[in-house]
Amino acid sequence: MGCGCGGSTGGGGCGGGARPEIKVPVDAPLFEALANEVQTHTAAEQAPGEPSLIASSEQEWPRVHVNGVAIASQAIAQELQYHPAESRDEAVYLATQALVLRELLQQRIGELGLVVRAESGESEEEAATRTLIEQEVPLPLADEAACRQYYNGNQQRFFSAPLLAARHILLACPADDAEARSLAREQALALIRQLQAAPQRFAELALLHSACPSKGQGGALGQISKGQTVPEFERQLFRLPVGLCQQPLESRYGYHLLAVDQRIEGEQLPYEVVAGSIRAELNQRVWQIGVSQYLQNLVGAAHIDGIHMQGADTPLMQ
Repeated sequence: MGCGCGGSTGGGGCGGGARPEIKVPVDAPLFEALANEVQTHTAAEQAPGEPSLIASSEQEWPRVHVNGVAIASQAIAQELQYHPAESRDEAVYLATQALVLRELLQQRIGELGLVVRAESGESEEEAATRTLIEQEVPLPLADEAACRQYYNGNQQRFFSAPLLAARHILLACPADDAEARSLAREQALALIRQLQAAPQRFAELALLHSACPSKGQGGALGQISKGQTVPEFERQLFRLPVGLCQQPLESRYGYHLLAVDQRIEGEQLPYEVVAGSIRAELNQRVWQIGVSQYLQNLVGAAHIDGIHMQGADTPLMQ
């Protein structure tokens, strides 16, 4: 639609020497720790694969060797694009760290003489790394008891998404034009006053003033659930009660006059509906812990020059 509302008619809009072996005790309290957690981190704050290794260097292009194998400056330069950071120095550190870990994995694959066949969509290096992790990082899988304990301890996470049926009038204006924004807001407030006096005129005013194609249907956006609109619009929209919103909602596209016709609150999802996703999440997060520890063990057993990285002193989970 180009207006950011996400609605439309009919519906809303990833070394040398012996290596310490990773052993995970059968009674390791991994799932117990996850099952009773309070959700204090969002997915963005706890991104999959977040590094637990620390790298630092004062050189513009670190001269790094991993068990005698040099990490080429050209490789670091090419790797930079995959590590956006607040400063170039930080990006260099992250890129160099990633290349060190990659080299350690390749050296370990060579030591073990792994021969693998790549699956559809993966390179030989990816297949060898996957096989290495599967072979050297044995981890427990979440059982029924762990999944139920996690569900019981985090029921607030398992609700169906709320649904809204709403209408809007979009007064479009450029995001970087302060004067146009001010004028659009004044117009929006004037239209709201008209609607307060004559709510039946919503479709008429939408047809006259809205920059959204939904104006042909009286501004109706259809049924909207979370994730279908631009974030700044959604944050405001899902807080609204039924009825005409008394203030215009601002988005990158302009100002929106909103009328919520129906609101269906989310409901608690039964365990049976979410058991599969809980099991997958717990297994993924324990896998991340295990792989992070494995990488720390590789670093701890390797001879690395030119970059400071934190290795594990013990193969046990911390």
